[in-house]
Amino acid sequence: MRMRGALAGLLLVVALTGCGNKADKADQSQQSDVTASESAEAGDPAADSGQAALAAAGAAPSASASKSAAPPAVKAPTQTFAVGVSQFTFTRAGRTLRTLVFYPASGSAGGSPKSNAGVAAGRFPLVLWSHGLHGSPEGYQGVTAKIAAAGFVVAAPAYPFTNDKANPFNQNDMSNQPADASAVITEVLKLDTKAGAALAGHIETSRVAAGGHSAGGYTTAGMLSGSGRDSRLKGGVIVSGGGMGGKFSGASTPVLFIHGDADGTVPYSSGRSLYDGCTWPKAFLTLLGGDHGGGLFGSAPANQAVSKTMLDFLRFTLYSDGAAKGRLRGDATVSGAAKYDGTI
Repeated sequence: MRMRGALAGLLLVVALTGCGNKADKADQSQQSDVTASESAEAGDPAADSGQAALAAAGAAPSASASKSAAPPAVKAPTQTFAVGVSQFTFTRAGRTLRTLVFYPASGSAGGSPKSNAGVAAGRFPLVLWSHGLHGSPEGYQGVTAKIAAAGFVVAAPAYPFTNDKANPFNQNDMSNQPADASAVITEVLKLDTKAGAALAGHIETSRVAAGGHSAGGYTTAGMLSGSGRDSRLKGGVIVSGGGMGGKFSGASTPVLFIHGDADGTVPYSSGRSLYDGCTWPKAFLTLLGGDHGGGLFGSAPANQAVSKTMLDFLRFTLYSDGAAKGRLRGDATVSGAAKYDGTI
């Protein structure tokens, strides 16, 4: 695969300390035939022949394959939602992708995500979230549940050879993760029209973004680059990550970068280099003195800046929320803790 050579050097750096959320170590190829099964019901059959042919070639959906009419107008939510969570098992060419899907739920906001809770009224964009090395969907629940509470469906897969329970663990398998992530997107989008699925009629299928931390940030970059480009993406969030080989490709897509300038695992220069080479609408949130956690965990002012900025960005890219776009710079700027650069 073309990106493997480019990965060889950076993986030595990424693997030094691991890049999952070590505070939570909870449970837990380039071919076609993506299938899915839900913990509560049987799954759909394989993807249609057009998508299968693309997957067999090692590519995500092309612009021509997924081109559709302009997405319908949707209004950004003004409320915070309760959060539900359901577990699914998807597979791609024999690769098992256990996936937690968080979503806006009915009921009062606040508290922990409720298993298989009723879905809130409305239709919501989809965000694919990728964990770091030795990470898990559960380990990033503080991030993904907050995104879901703001009015998004969030799919968080456990990658088969880099999650916290992987045996064997193989960081070099990162090169396969962009295709895994695209397969999960395909399967979750199917739920919008699947008879009996709780999320049927609740997903804005034309509004999709991806984000991730550390190795998950590299995975997100891979979904925006070269033959791994997933043309369905309307936005990308790369936290403490870098490039996966090759340049960003396809239609111009806004990208938010978040990186601590004292990151001892993935150097700040890695994220900055990718940002500097990006010609699309872009923003860079620098965490002054920030470490590899990327400000994702905790409640310090810099952490609050990260949370607000990510939600502003996702509301702007997936809901066309002009007010959220206008808040980006202010929400990302904290004296002595965080600063903002960008063309957005």
